Amino acid sequence: MSGRHLLGVGDLGAEGIGEVLRLAETFEEVGRRPIPRVPALRGKTVVSTFFEESTRTRLSFELAAKRLSADLSTFSSASSSLKKGESLRDTVLTIEAMGVDAFVVRHACAGVPAQVAGWLSGEASVVNAGDGAHEHPTQALLDCYTLVRERRARFGAEPQRPLALAGLHVAIVGDIRHSRVARSCLLAFSALGASVTLVAPPTLLPPALEGWPVEVSHDLDALLPKCDVVYLLRLQNERMEGQFLPSPREYTATYGLTAERARLLGPSALVMHPGPVRRGVELAAEVADGPASLVTSQVASGVAVRMAVLYLLLGSGALVGA
Repeated sequence: MSGRHLLGVGDLGAEGIGEVLRLAETFEEVGRRPIPRVPALRGKTVVSTFFEESTRTRLSFELAAKRLSADLSTFSSASSSLKKGESLRDTVLTIEAMGVDAFVVRHACAGVPAQVAGWLSGEASVVNAGDGAHEHPTQALLDCYTLVRERRARFGAEPQRPLALAGLHVAIVGDIRHSRVARSCLLAFSALGASVTLVAPPTLLPPALEGWPVEVSHDLDALLPKCDVVYLLRLQNERMEGQFLPSPREYTATYGLTAERARLLGPSALVMHPGPVRRGVELAAEVADGPASLVTSQVASGVAVRMAVLYLLLGSGALVGA
């Protein structure tokens, strides 16, 4: 990568992912200070441009920018000139002309952050905060960080190389077809040495999986005793066009991590979910709140990881590419 943008996990490679995670560990300590702020990006301006609903990603990026002492502007498409017929391109160029250093972009259409990066004529950076069913790179980064940190804290696990997931078996379960998180996570987990199995009904798998570094299974019960990590995905109803499932109840009966099914997991297995969690559908409430769950830890990791991304793009000059 050029070092100017973060559009997908492929921009990083294992070395770049490791760099982000190492720096996130430093910034996590900042969050525990009485005044959780450092002047690392003082004088820089970050614009939060979310064209799609978000709670965790938007707030954690905004907190990350503020804790780095960057100036933050929040763009609202609902009250912008887009409502008057202005094109997205003209809107982006208008914001760029005001003198900004980074765009954090979320959009319902795949490829929009890359398009925004292509429109810019200056030195501003673009961070993909989720684009359609394409990618969500910072979610994958915070998931890797959470997993490494929690395994070390709980089990004293020390990977063979720093901040790696070598030897882990991760099952990503659910709506793979429509999930940007699945795409980014399988690339990140695989880059750090984990083996990944996608578990879903045939209707919720992508039409083609050639080139994906994964195995595929339709039998969650058979796979659970062999898993170190079970990563549940939300059914992306807003992206489904057509009937992909008979009913949510039937999906839960076969692919939901119910309390009974969770008993098939080994004693050190961990449970993850990017949120928002639909309790009782893909994940039982007692499992989401249980000792194996990392759901809250994932949210907590988001600010430090996104601080690391913003700093590497705007503070030190570049992220390390593959």
